[in-house]
Amino acid sequence: MLHLAVVGKDVSQSDSPSMHTFILQKLGAKCSYERVSVPPAQFMERAEELFSRFDAFNVTIPFKGEIIRFLKKTEGDARVFGAVNTVVSATRTGYNTDGEGFALMLRNAGVEVAGRTALVLGAGGAGRSCCKKLADGGAVVSVYERDEERLQEVYREIGGFSPLTEVPFAPYDIVVNCTGIGMHDTVGKTPVVAFEGGASEPIGEQLLSLCETAVDLIYVPAQSEFLRIAASLNKRTVNGAAMLFYQAYYADCIYLRRGTDAAEAKTLWDEYRGGKV
Repeated sequence: MLHLAVVGKDVSQSDSPSMHTFILQKLGAKCSYERVSVPPAQFMERAEELFSRFDAFNVTIPFKGEIIRFLKKTEGDARVFGAVNTVVSATRTGYNTDGEGFALMLRNAGVEVAGRTALVLGAGGAGRSCCKKLADGGAVVSVYERDEERLQEVYREIGGFSPLTEVPFAPYDIVVNCTGIGMHDTVGKTPVVAFEGGASEPIGEQLLSLCETAVDLIYVPAQSEFLRIAASLNKRTVNGAAMLFYQAYYADCIYLRRGTDAAEAKTLWDEYRGGKV
């Protein structure tokens, strides 16, 4: 029996417990899985207890960077992204499965990446993962971030994109919201960005009308305001539910020390989603 948890600022609505329980059961393992919401001001004092309470745990907004100082090492994408979403307590090792989950979500949603232009909104932990995987997939990537210091830090760490402190009204094939704006206490809102030559304003029809695909990592609500606007313009929309499932699958394979298989992950997602309808 694996004792697991998801840790974040507010994970009260997280689907992680049901997803991980489903995946692990299908892979022949049992688990208990808790939601642990931690106010940001308390994270530093409460982080240490996670390693004794849980065999492993998943980390989400806004602690993907903060958890690293409590680890002995990071592996794979976590080293590149400077962000961790998966922790094995016994070895205090951090991993990041967000990028693989994001890439598989786009692939299975029929979103072509190679040779396309992409605008990523937000350069936090999730934004870094998405930016890197889009660039690795052959996209021409631009990243908008209000915090210029963070933007430049990410650019120095991973590069491969155009850093933006203002967004031009230009056609992007893919626009990805990695800010978290549109869930919890910001439901009904879209990210506010600084547009080139004008004042800051919420993302709306003017920019989304120029894209082909709008992707929002938010999955609760299933249709954020960002995606609602895009859908009203007959754009292809993708929410983050499949990414959450796929990154959970890759994390669970780490917990079980087994290999991964993209076809297996898709089969499990289709079965899980079918059972949720």
